[in-house]
Amino acid sequence: MNLLQAVILGIVEGLTEFLPVSSTGHLTIAEKLLGLRVDAPAVTAYTAVIQIGAIVAVLVYFAKDLVRIYGGWLRGLASSPARETEEYRFGWLILLGSMPIGIVGLAARPVIEGPLRSLWVVAGALIAWSAVMWWSERHPSQKKQEGDLRTADVLIVGLVQCIALVPGVSRSGATISAGLLRGIDRVTATKLSFYLGIPALVGAGLLQLPKALGESIGLVPTLVGTGVSFVVAYASVAWLLRFVSTNQITAFVPYRVVLGLAIIVALAAGWLTAT
Repeated sequence: MNLLQAVILGIVEGLTEFLPVSSTGHLTIAEKLLGLRVDAPAVTAYTAVIQIGAIVAVLVYFAKDLVRIYGGWLRGLASSPARETEEYRFGWLILLGSMPIGIVGLAARPVIEGPLRSLWVVAGALIAWSAVMWWSERHPSQKKQEGDLRTADVLIVGLVQCIALVPGVSRSGATISAGLLRGIDRVTATKLSFYLGIPALVGAGLLQLPKALGESIGLVPTLVGTGVSFVVAYASVAWLLRFVSTNQITAFVPYRVVLGLAIIVALAAGWLTAT
């Protein structure tokens, strides 16, 4: 992989990681257009590693909130009175909600990195999950805020996050949709999506880091892609939070459907190969 390819993939990762359009799906498409083998172990590892740049962007953007939540959680581990705080409770909710995707991701890793890395899968998932996003915005009650969240809410959102292991679904699209269907308001559901994504994506990136460095990618392209991903993701997070405060996530549905249909046409015509 050369530096130009690394920069392009970093931009795609940072731009799409937190938008409900599927970063894995877009990276798969970009890799094909760049002439890379999407199912090659080194390429799969690289895409997981550059997600760390996007996650660091979230850590920086939400630093104050995360220090508040996990500072309260840590104090609660050592002090009984601190266990009565909202921060302690919410810290546990995030940890519990992050567990399902860690378990499923490890168990299904061979399938995720192999057969699912197909543009047919990406196209089908882009279109199919668009219907779920549309339906979630028809939910009549979206009033729950951070203090109203319960264990069942976060666990269900965390379980639905596992579906995003299928390329094309979109992790943020899955989690925000699940949050809306649980009656969570759109901004809180989006923040929860970010919080639940931190442990999952950091774990995936660290797991794949040795492979990305040890195979054919190399240190410099990996650092460049990760750095570009950080800068672009930070801007994307800020934009998305402003956007969902006044707009429904169904605004992304036409783009997802058109992209999915375009991929199907390109595959059927032989302009692209699935893997």
